[in-house]
Amino acid sequence: MPRPLLALALLALLLAVVPAAAQPLPTALGGLLPSPDRPADMAAALKLLVGLAVLSLAPALLIMLTCFTRIIIILSFLRSALGTQQTPPNAVLIGLALFLTFFIMAPVWQQMDGQAIKPYLAGKLRSDQAVAKAAAPLRDFLLKQTREKDLGLFITLSRSPRPHKPEDVSFGALIPAYIISELRAGFQIGFVLFIPFVVVDLIVSSVLMSLGMMMLPPVMVSLPLKVMLFVLVDGWHLITKSIVLSFG
Repeated sequence: MPRPLLALALLALLLAVVPAAAQPLPTALGGLLPSPDRPADMAAALKLLVGLAVLSLAPALLIMLTCFTRIIIILSFLRSALGTQQTPPNAVLIGLALFLTFFIMAPVWQQMDGQAIKPYLAGKLRSDQAVAKAAAPLRDFLLKQTREKDLGLFITLSRSPRPHKPEDVSFGALIPAYIISELRAGFQIGFVLFIPFVVVDLIVSSVLMSLGMMMLPPVMVSLPLKVMLFVLVDGWHLITKSIVLSFG
């Protein structure tokens, strides 16, 4: 910014700040702070506080209540198996995981939109009814991907009664059970991904040892071979297909 414009901007800022600073604090904030004498203002402030808290938890909900966790673990294992350090970079892996998450979760979100959000916005459902209808598709998705062993663990730890139908399963026990089930599935697929690349490393190390080239790091030879193998078998296509099919 040129200096004259910068000076004018600073002058305007000072002219705006000085009168506000000279005004008494109760008068300056009287229109912003809710008054205990007005319950409606207190209710609106509490709703705003709850809304801000929900927005701050949105990234955690996106990660923990979707298939993002399994996908990013698989992609991280793949990069480690290839041994390419920071290639692809973290931004690319996270972006790919996000778009695959949107693709896989699209049917669930469409059900939530058709069953709960649109009727609520049209005034056909109350807020509690909309929440219950929106939770049903999400609960079905989480239950399909959660092991009974993990779910039983958290139901036992919470000392809750044994559920007799899917609607009886509480999200307090379902969400942590789903998370550890996703971690287990991600590590299983990551282990399978490691096997062919470990075989390549072992073959390269054995060949170099038999040739007496012990001073040559095996990584210098195995890395291009692993990248070439991954490209020849169309690895990204296979990995993406396997990830999507793993969610049924």
